[in-house]
Amino acid sequence: MMTTKPSLGVIVPIFNEEKYLEESVGRLLEINAISQIILVDDNSNDGSLEIAKKLEEKNKIIQVLKTTKNLGKGSAVKTGIEILDTDYVVVHDADLEYFPEDIAEMFEVSLQNPNNLILGSRTIGEKERNNLYYFTYLGNKIFSYIFSILNSYKVSDIASCYWLLQVEKLKRIDIQEKGFAIEVEVLSKFLKTKGKIIEVPISYDGRLF
Repeated sequence: MMTTKPSLGVIVPIFNEEKYLEESVGRLLEINAISQIILVDDNSNDGSLEIAKKLEEKNKIIQVLKTTKNLGKGSAVKTGIEILDTDYVVVHDADLEYFPEDIAEMFEVSLQNPNNLILGSRTIGEKERNNLYYFTYLGNKIFSYIFSILNSYKVSDIASCYWLLQVEKLKRIDIQEKGFAIEVEVLSKFLKTKGKIIEVPISYDGRLF
């Protein structure tokens, strides 16, 4: 008896990413496991929206949404959630700091652990990484340590932009954060559901401020 493999969608929040967007989405399109890509333009004032629409015209798995005003990454993610039509979801930033090959690995881990949140960690394992700012790296380690104490659950990288889980579980989380702290909110509220977080090593290429 044949069974259908669960589907994976990607939400890509966008704000003024015209330099990187086409290449970033191109990397996603190379991952066979991805069946839906939602590009959410957070009211960019450069050419990001036009590039996103051209990508949508060329690729049937891409859908483009636009917010009415710039509200932040958290709001963009919430907008994308509304039209998700897949079993699982991962958030991907458009700035070329992350590598979608890691999404494929995370998805396989998620399929083996469907009730858990899979978090891409930039601090464990032996993946290739380029951390340009030491104090940013150190600050993340400190906040991850504090987060772990407050939630009684060890997490090595709370600021990672790669987190993957079942769509129905994400929709049950009442996301309030409008900005970049959405990662911390989702992880914390997911743990409160008695769910577990499994960390998977990922690559990282930090860009200049």
